[in-house]
Amino acid sequence: MSTTQIAARLVELCRQGKYEQAQDELYADDAVSIEMPGLPPEALGDVSGLEAIREKGRRWGDNIAEIHGGSVSDPVVAGDWFSVSMSIDATYKDRGRVPMQEICVYQVRDGKIVREQFFYSLG
Repeated sequence: MSTTQIAARLVELCRQGKYEQAQDELYADDAVSIEMPGLPPEALGDVSGLEAIREKGRRWGDNIAEIHGGSVSDPVVAGDWFSVSMSIDATYKDRGRVPMQEICVYQVRDGKIVREQFFYSLG
């Protein structure tokens, strides 16, 4: 798949809330996931490898008590990279209701996502 095709498929699956399916279909086994620096120690943080990314996603999902809304933008593609704006308004078990907006940047190599990195305000 091309970067444009992977970006479109990721957006489609994320809009449906099918994050694990997106990881299974689109991510390389050696993919990395990078969060913002300065997260508290109990945060999910940076991980390497598809299984660690899956576990990070499960832990994040398990902490959600209720989702009130959210959105996923159309992708912007540049070569082997693409970005998507995502938002979620959710109530978390450990910190209450928190609306959040982020820019998600992805790198594609050999038809698979090999890197995801998230940019958002920590406040």
